[in-house]
Amino acid sequence: MSIEIRNVGKRFGEFHALRDVSLDIDPGELVALLGPSGCGKTTLLRIIAGLETADTGSIFFSGEDTTGVHVRERQVGFVFQHYALFRHMTVFENVAFGLRVKPRAQRPRESEIRTKVHELLRLVQLDWLAERFPSQLSGGQRQRIALARALAVEPKVLLLDEPFGALDAKVRKELRRWLRRLHDELNVTSIFVTHDQEEALEVADRVVLMNAGRVEQVGSPQDVWDHPVSPFVYGFLGDVNLFHGRAHEGEVLLDGLQLPSPEHAFANNAKACAYVRPHDLEVERYSPGAGVDSAGRPRGIVVQLARAIVVGPIARLELIAADDTPTPAKSAGLAPSDAVIEAQIPAQQFRDMGLREGETLVVTPRRARVFVENG
Repeated sequence: MSIEIRNVGKRFGEFHALRDVSLDIDPGELVALLGPSGCGKTTLLRIIAGLETADTGSIFFSGEDTTGVHVRERQVGFVFQHYALFRHMTVFENVAFGLRVKPRAQRPRESEIRTKVHELLRLVQLDWLAERFPSQLSGGQRQRIALARALAVEPKVLLLDEPFGALDAKVRKELRRWLRRLHDELNVTSIFVTHDQEEALEVADRVVLMNAGRVEQVGSPQDVWDHPVSPFVYGFLGDVNLFHGRAHEGEVLLDGLQLPSPEHAFANNAKACAYVRPHDLEVERYSPGAGVDSAGRPRGIVVQLARAIVVGPIARLELIAADDTPTPAKSAGLAPSDAVIEAQIPAQQFRDMGLREGETLVVTPRRARVFVENG
């Protein structure tokens, strides 16, 4: 089933939860609504489900306007963050519940319900827990039962609101992989809400980045990571260093440091911000002339190594711009807004260089994404 969201708006008092949101979701697609708390992603999910009513706009399921259709008639399965299982019912009874409360004319026979419930429990790999109660299950098991219950009524659309938010990191990772495999097997049009960018990028076919009630960007995980369309998207997806400066005729000047910015060839001394991923910073020891190009212009940032965190194959370096190093590179005066620069290098390189906390280094951006500020 396809879903078309057209110009949806929603306010709670003076708070604009959604502002003119439009979005198309293809049949069988797994889409992540990603963004910070309060951005409107859960409100949009609840409007699609029929649990909230939009102030403006419409929701279409495969071309049919469902805006005024009651939640019971939408054939939507909903999975909540905190499971919402019935504590007084066994696992089997929880999964069977949606089938048993159907109108008599649509309700399957009891033998059919039993067969279907056992099939679903096998699908979520928990058929051996059918007679247990929710209190006897782990968090990950409860969430899989909640998903089986949502699937029991054969929904045309599956909606999941922070489905793994209450679980620890290891269980979350296991369930992310499991959900992706399950979706590929069932091919039900699915939308899940998350504030975890790793979760969205790992699981979804497409990611919808939301901010302040608006859709900022829609694309495949690789596309939104490689080609962020706004400072918000760049800053939200993963660790990043932010620098401020000016863009002029294809170059960006960051407090003295010049970097090419051909996409802004027509900028005329415009305010700009540059984003640099930690792994896009080249790290070398400071020496006279380090961080300076062949024309003597600063191309690097003189820093001191404040802290090194080496875990597994990556060394994370926390760096502070040096205040008193007399060098042309330091005259750039470059520092991110939070005063800490983060760089990532292979752990083996860190060991080979023999770096020590307190040392003076030079970091040079290999790649920066520059955005020119309007006005």
